[in-house]
Amino acid sequence: MRKIFLYNHGGSENHGCEALVRTVCELFKEEDIILYSEMPQQDLHYGIQQFADVKSAKNAYSKLSPSFIKAYYSLKKKNDYFSIDILPYRKTIKEFRTGDIEISVGGDIYCYDDYPKYIQLHQMIFQRGCKTILLGCSLNEKLFNDPKFVEDMKSYDYISARESLTYELLKKAGIESIGLSPDSAFTLPKEEVQLPSNFIENNTVGINVSPLVMEREQEDNVLLDNYRNLIAYILNKTDYAVALIPHVIWEGNDDRSILNKLYDEFKKSERIAVIQDCNCMQLKGYIAKCRFFVGARTHATIAAYSTEVPTLVVGYSIKSRGIAKDIFGSEENYVIPIEQIKEENKLTQAFIWLQGNENHIKEHLKKRMPQYIKDAEKVKEKIKEFF
Repeated sequence: MRKIFLYNHGGSENHGCEALVRTVCELFKEEDIILYSEMPQQDLHYGIQQFADVKSAKNAYSKLSPSFIKAYYSLKKKNDYFSIDILPYRKTIKEFRTGDIEISVGGDIYCYDDYPKYIQLHQMIFQRGCKTILLGCSLNEKLFNDPKFVEDMKSYDYISARESLTYELLKKAGIESIGLSPDSAFTLPKEEVQLPSNFIENNTVGINVSPLVMEREQEDNVLLDNYRNLIAYILNKTDYAVALIPHVIWEGNDDRSILNKLYDEFKKSERIAVIQDCNCMQLKGYIAKCRFFVGARTHATIAAYSTEVPTLVVGYSIKSRGIAKDIFGSEENYVIPIEQIKEENKLTQAFIWLQGNENHIKEHLKKRMPQYIKDAEKVKEKIKEFF
């Protein structure tokens, strides 16, 4: 009997990852789905077991096994630590059978320095005779300089790019089994939520900050200073409230580490609130009640776009640029690249532009989003061709 497996899922404390799993499970709700998770306890906490059979992607392995000895040799002689990294997945992969459908839901896993690990992991799965699908991906241009990466892309049965910049790179590289579909998280429903007392419905600026973005700033603390100045501008020059909204709470990569620092500096104001951790649909419920949104996490901004909230993205990657381009026709004014933030008021200036164009942006999103969300659902029919 055919099985559908979701893999390359880091855990639902990244609520973007949670949104991807929830929406993919909804697209294929008539199928039995098994989710192999890096952090299954996180998924159980947020209720993912209601939609998929949640299992651990990793298992213990023996250091006396031939596979470990071979991987250890590669580490010592070739400085190849990726072979060690994939050892915990071997037991899981042995469960896969010819004809099984393997869907990678980690949209940007290839965009980080450890991407060779995912090449090896995919090749192990591919060799089991499975149908492999890379869903909703974004890929940096420099990756295509690596022949091993390009060959890995060619071995997928199907690749769905979530924005046109990645799609064009795949096409240029001669990779044929590709398509273009918006991120499935655009289809995520929102939950109605009880707003905190300091949150003014439809007159609040939602703010999200990512430690990952902070690591890429060009000058020490310049991005934090930009957020400080933006919040000060909002509280002193407008009647808007501010809601600080975390979207990832992974240990060592927790949005709250920065948001709480900002809150402590402005907490005397009666117009600032911190949203507590909750599931991705509830977070979308808060974001939908905002008048504007300024965010660094891609899926936080997707929640804003899809609920027609004018949004400014603090970005560093092809995914934020590509999504904005596909929605608005241009990324200019909608994405502020982290490398351009060298002055402490850059973010405030970009927000003022957003303010001045509020009505135009809202009208555009109102017209654009219904079809864009329908387009995100169309990937279902393409993938079902492999069932």
